[in-house]
Amino acid sequence: MPTPEQNRPGPPARTPEVPAHTLDADRSDPSYRAWLKEAVRQVQADANRSADTHLLRFPLPAHWDVHLYLKDESTHPTGSLKHRLARSLFLYALCNGWIRPGAPVVEASSGSTAVSEAYFARLIGVPFIAVMPRSTSREKCRLIEFQGGRCHFVDDPRTVYAESARLAAETGGHYMDQFTYAERATDWRGNNNIAESIYQQLREERYPEPAWIVATAGTGGTSATLGRYVHYMRHDTRVCVADPDFSCFYEGWTRHDPEAVSDRASRIEGIGRPRMEPSFVPGAVDRMMKVPDAASIAAVRLLERVLGRKAGGSTGTGLWSALRIVAEMVAHGERGSVVTLLCDPGERYLDKYYADEWLAAQGLDITPYTATLETFLASGTWPSGPAS
Repeated sequence: MPTPEQNRPGPPARTPEVPAHTLDADRSDPSYRAWLKEAVRQVQADANRSADTHLLRFPLPAHWDVHLYLKDESTHPTGSLKHRLARSLFLYALCNGWIRPGAPVVEASSGSTAVSEAYFARLIGVPFIAVMPRSTSREKCRLIEFQGGRCHFVDDPRTVYAESARLAAETGGHYMDQFTYAERATDWRGNNNIAESIYQQLREERYPEPAWIVATAGTGGTSATLGRYVHYMRHDTRVCVADPDFSCFYEGWTRHDPEAVSDRASRIEGIGRPRMEPSFVPGAVDRMMKVPDAASIAAVRLLERVLGRKAGGSTGTGLWSALRIVAEMVAHGERGSVVTLLCDPGERYLDKYYADEWLAAQGLDITPYTATLETFLASGTWPSGPAS
């Protein structure tokens, strides 16, 4: 298998097929500067048109005195947490001079980032190509194409990086490379990032400074933003990252191994990676929790029963970990609040996480994990055993 270094292209400000002097001439041309100003304005205007996402309360017994919230990122215009990331990546690439009129933007994505990037590409009038595993849900592919993007499939998920770089070079386009630039494109000090938004929305709650914020990692950019903001603002909040099966983040973090890899693709779309991505910042994370895929799906189905909301599998991964942390707080008599994320809508995964046939084909039995959750919510005690 190629090493991360072999897969990782350098900053793609210039592509081999386009002479350097041509790019320099484009950037000094008044028409290019006018296009750039308008493109940046369009992306910034999208943020002004978008109200902040909701913070939902997950009902827990009042006598526990622990409050659980879900930051509902599914209400963004493109329906997921990745809308924030895509906006930041486009502004970063535009201001670096990497995106040019008429040249395609190419991205390696398992779906939600590509949906959001296709939206912004259409907004500024450039083509978009998503390089993704062939196993990506049909609904996500439809959404990418609805936004004007094109899907380019690979059979081996580990090849998405190299194939994206190849396509960008071949077309004279820009490889956005979310897995490198996610952590640096977002302003982690504030500017209405997700961390600042969470704290503002908690201001009038009983416990405005959460004991824990639970995130999941695809690029690692969200956990980096959360951890950096917490440290910058001198909060006592701790950040936990929940990692699904067939992802190497947990092993890399616990073993302090930046070369950790997984030989299988994550079944929880949008999170979990086969290698330690450059945007994953271990020092921003206080704790990691490995979550079986069956537990993620049990949790996301519980969410539908409790709140009447379908959500993607990554939401279930984070919710399982958040409920385990709540259980620890209850067991130790601690009071406070916990926040996790509702990352995207479950309607994108009706043929996967909400289909019993898919679960059976994957060999996933959610019954014991469902029982664990139900026991905990009824008794306040987290059961011990294999499904804990």
